[in-house]
Amino acid sequence: MRSKCFPSLVDCTRLGFNSEEIREAGDPSRAMDLEAASRNKREVLVLGFTDAYGQEMADSKEGEIHKVAVTTAVLRFRALDAGGTIKSFFGSREVGEFVSGALAGAMTKAVLAPLETIRTRMVVGVGSKHIAGSFLEIIEDHGWRGLWAGNTVNMLRTIPSQAIELGTFECVKRTMSSVQEDWKENGSPKLQIGRMNLDLSFLCNCISPVAVGGAAAGIVSTIICHPLEVLKDRLTVNREAYPSITVAMSKIYKNDGIGGLYAGLSPTLIGMLPYSTTYYFMYETMKKSYCQAKRKKSLNRAELLIVGALSGLMASTLSFPLEVARKRLMVGAMQGKCPPHMLAALSEVVGREGLTGLYRGWGASCLKVMPSSGITWMFYEAWKEILLADRPPI
Repeated sequence: MRSKCFPSLVDCTRLGFNSEEIREAGDPSRAMDLEAASRNKREVLVLGFTDAYGQEMADSKEGEIHKVAVTTAVLRFRALDAGGTIKSFFGSREVGEFVSGALAGAMTKAVLAPLETIRTRMVVGVGSKHIAGSFLEIIEDHGWRGLWAGNTVNMLRTIPSQAIELGTFECVKRTMSSVQEDWKENGSPKLQIGRMNLDLSFLCNCISPVAVGGAAAGIVSTIICHPLEVLKDRLTVNREAYPSITVAMSKIYKNDGIGGLYAGLSPTLIGMLPYSTTYYFMYETMKKSYCQAKRKKSLNRAELLIVGALSGLMASTLSFPLEVARKRLMVGAMQGKCPPHMLAALSEVVGREGLTGLYRGWGASCLKVMPSSGITWMFYEAWKEILLADRPPI
């Protein structure tokens, strides 16, 4: 005879109870029946309680009380499980690094936007060739707000860009290090080409996980965020023609289509690869060497600021000619004299201004890159300490 205080197997499956929940409710026989039903892959719908209990259930207040109690327990269990999942997700190392990068980038760009505006104008050849002269021109033509021209789209670009870049760097670096350690312990794979077997163990010594992570970080963030870089440069260089983000997007789409938002992507990737690789490699190398020399586990805030600034200086100096060519290609369409490719842009600069033209705006760039790099790494490491406090260091 069916119990008046416990629902049938069909009603339990309709409620979404699993076998463990039914067993906890006190009916092992029905739990085993439900397990058998699961093995046969029955599909049931969560329809809730109906009048399947008949007059017995309607007349039994005890059964209704027991039904509500079981349902409440299960709902509470599932709510707690969902909360644990959300907490686990936001407490994961990858998400913590992603959020730390976003916050560090936003704080840095808000402080250094005027230097970015001056640097962009000097690189593309707009206005004065000197930092002070460019600064005064901006104030005279556009007021103090002109120093933050394009800063809204710059922030929209920087937050996802820094989050993606730093998150990708950390993830790829960890993965590469793990693979290399596994190869050292268990042997590296072999690549067979015809009758020749190539041992890939040399990759463990020749390839730096930090360098690969830096290159991957630059490439991934550039591909995703390049349209925002195009908008930012248009707003910075020609404020009259592009007074707002919506106007800039409308004009670019009207004149060049979707491809206009990816103008200069190839030279950007070419220029980003040496910069990003050098930037992250120098930072990790200097940080590790300094910690070993001083017998420290980590750097303090001032040391992070200095190491980050020096890594940015070295990376910028190495890749700056490519940056000049990239900027010329990106804004060349506005001036009606866009070079066909990066080599043509470099040749044009050298022909008109000599070799020194390849480093025009380098001083302004260093004034922007060095504090930007130092402040970014300082904020990034600080946010990681906060968001990943319960995670063991790697």
